[in-house]
Amino acid sequence: MKRATLLASAALAMLAAAPASAEGFRPVESRSGFVSLVDGKTLKRLGINLAVTPGGEIRGQAFGQRVTGAWRWDGRYFCRDLKFGARDLGPNCQLVLVNGRTVRFIADKGRGDHADLRIE
Repeated sequence: MKRATLLASAALAMLAAAPASAEGFRPVESRSGFVSLVDGKTLKRLGINLAVTPGGEIRGQAFGQRVTGAWRWDGRYFCRDLKFGARDLGPNCQLVLVNGRTVRFIADKGRGDHADLRIE
């Protein structure tokens, strides 16, 4: 597997590799709150541009490869099923936090790694 693919896979595991620290972040507690953040916007991070639609679709590009998927809101969590190029990253439910124009997704219902993306 190419290095860029490995990097993108790690980033997209929604998406990064650092323990979560919630300093300055507040939880997004509802589907409607989440949709109000992302509707019509792009979520960006170095090499990654994603759209998360109110209708439950995820689409975009990461390191030159297509990203597709679906999402739903379950209780307090953003639950996604994601594909990156030919690789199926599978399902994961994530805690979502926001701080200004930064949205943080924390894998494994808030117990896993996190990724910060800019809302643009």
